Amino acid sequence: MRIVVVGDVMLDVDLSGEATRLSPDAPVPVVDVSDVRRRAGGAGLVARMLAEDGWPVTLVTVLGDDDAGRQLQEHLAGVRLVAGPSGYPSPVKTRVRAGSHPVVRFDQGCEKTPVPEVSPAMLRAVEEAGVIIVADYGRGVAANPRLRDLLARLADEVPIIWDPHPAGPDPVPGVAVVTPNLSEAVRAAQSRAPKDARTVTNKPEAQKDQAHKDQAPQDQAVEAGRILLDHWRSKAVLVTKGEQGAVLLRDNNATPHPVPAPRVEAGDPCGAGDRLAAGLAVHLLAGRSLEEAAELAVHEAADFLAAGGVSALPDRTKEPAGRNNESPAAARRRSTEPLLLARSVRQGGGTVVATGGCFDLLHAGHVRSLTAARELGDCLIVCLNSDDSVRRLKGPERPIIGQHDRAELLLAMECVDAVLVFDEDTPEAALERLRPDIWVKGGDYKGARLPETELVESWGGRCLTVPYHPARSTTGLADALAKVS
Repeated sequence: MRIVVVGDVMLDVDLSGEATRLSPDAPVPVVDVSDVRRRAGGAGLVARMLAEDGWPVTLVTVLGDDDAGRQLQEHLAGVRLVAGPSGYPSPVKTRVRAGSHPVVRFDQGCEKTPVPEVSPAMLRAVEEAGVIIVADYGRGVAANPRLRDLLARLADEVPIIWDPHPAGPDPVPGVAVVTPNLSEAVRAAQSRAPKDARTVTNKPEAQKDQAHKDQAPQDQAVEAGRILLDHWRSKAVLVTKGEQGAVLLRDNNATPHPVPAPRVEAGDPCGAGDRLAAGLAVHLLAGRSLEEAAELAVHEAADFLAAGGVSALPDRTKEPAGRNNESPAAARRRSTEPLLLARSVRQGGGTVVATGGCFDLLHAGHVRSLTAARELGDCLIVCLNSDDSVRRLKGPERPIIGQHDRAELLLAMECVDAVLVFDEDTPEAALERLRPDIWVKGGDYKGARLPETELVESWGGRCLTVPYHPARSTTGLADALAKVS
């Protein structure tokens, strides 16, 4: 069944480089741009994520008749696009980054425009959906009366995930779940609560300082979510709270359902909400309960950020080289999102291989072991210990390299398809989520039963070893570096 994404699209441009000096004209950094990346943003990013994962997806939107609109069509290759004319310039958002730090953003054509018209073809495409994502970015598509009437009629038949925008309209009644972040939820609840009952206050810093209290009944997310659940008349509200996870509210009399998130180190949270909406759609389409879908989607959003976020997405305008005799089309469907990659490979009859470790200071032994592991199946997913996990296992001086950079280095290797960061001391919880067909460890375990064997065999998987190279180790490299530093 087809996933339909409805909403506003924009062209996102990232200019990245290093800033090592100030401008002589003004006290502002000079960024030496070394990389320029363009991609479809907004609803286009959600649709592209799903297409990259191999899901049949239709994007229903409007496009401007200009160069940016034509670039958007190019970057949406692989997505079934049903678009009407916007009648206005396509919005372009250009972000400048120095290293991993944002410096400034320029918006072009992003001013408020009238609500666009929808064509009969756009409405027919929505009617074909098995699940719908409304990705509202405040540009008016979600406010069209004919489209809203159709979505309201479909709400009892088709799961609808509504990702709201502060400048957009309220969701139509009856949608399966609305997914505001905490800041959006608090602002929306403040504007809708009676003046004498506005108990929700927006104190993001206090919220961060008191993260351990985030599941208490007085939690801002719960208070705001209850107000919005009543006002929006949706079946559920999922308030996301960044690194603190999310809270799901289904009924004003029901106990809120907390959804914890794994701890990850991510420099840029861009795209996390889009990844969450895409995950919810996939899991609801598969028949999972909303609670289970939310838990999986929150973890997948965290994995997405840990693996590099939007910066790790492939350039759709370039034809990637096939791997292991894959066709270019099959290679394009590859995802760096570990859980979705595993599902896609398994559905295609392939073998999912996983291995794990800290991978702090990559060396030749790692490369040989990972290459050997990749040859055992159709994809290799590395379960990577988080920084906290490494510190508990190796001591306070480790890791030498942070988890974000370790994941990026692993993903740069031809033999590694995806990275799944885990925060526990052992990989069992990550393996339970991933369920690989083969779990691989280095040959230093040879002759001994692997600790994970019983768990992996419980779903029919196998545990294997690959050659181990004792003369090459991270500890040896670290000791050598300490002597010359």
